[in-house]
Formats: sequence, C-alpha cells, structure tokens
Amino acid sequence: METLLAFDFGLKRIGVAIGNTILRQAQPLTVIHAPTNDGKFAAIGRLIDEWKPARCVVGLPMHPDGTEHEMSARCRRFANQLHGRFGITPVLVDERYSSAVISQKRGDVIDAEAAAVILQQYFDEHPDH
Repeated sequence: METLLAFDFGLKRIGVAIGNTILRQAQPLTVIHAPTNDGKFAAIGRLIDEWKPARCVVGLPMHPDGTEHEMSARCRRFANQLHGRFGITPVLVDERYSSAVISQKRGDVIDAEAAAVILQQYFDEHPDH
C-alpha cells in the first residue's frame, strides 16, 4: 500500500488531499494558508512527515483546448520544488475540469476538495499504480 498526497496549488492557498493505492479513494485533507513560500513548504513538510507519501500528485491547470494556463509554469515549478525539497516523485495531472466538478462550493474548503478531485482523477487514470 502506498499513500499519496495531492495538491491544488494556488498563490494564496494550497489545497491538499490524501488517498492510498488500496482504497483508491481521495479525501480532502487540509488547506495550507501561509504568507511566505517558506511557511507553505514548512506546512507541507509536516504533512509529508506525518503521512509519508510515496508520491505527490499536483494539479496542472490547462485551458479547455489543452493549451498551457498562466498558472501551468508555476505548478510545474511547485512540483519540482516538492521533489527537490522532499525527494518525493511528483506526478502532474491535468486539472482543467476539477473546478467544474466542485463549482457549486464556496470558500477555502474548495481548495482541499479540488485536490481530492485531482487525486481521484489520478487513481481513475492509473488503475495499475
């Protein structure tokens, strides 16, 4: 069994979800609020220490036509930083429809739920992982 953490990266907040390769069901975990990158990565480090994930899934925003979004490069950099800081393999997942799935929700909770949608999409698209 492997535990996975998923991240819905945003400039103000980072939604986090968790799941494992046995149940293959993503659950919202938390929303990280920190004014600095160091604060954000400290919070992520605490989650990684607690949950010991084998992989991290990061949502990659794309336009509906599949072209890169303004945030795509920032999300790729965030994934690279996860690997560099924590040595955990990041996996990028196209998140262009995650917001539509939870668009009826409001507030901070939407970020953790978006991360859960991203992780569930990863589980659904990779049945052998």
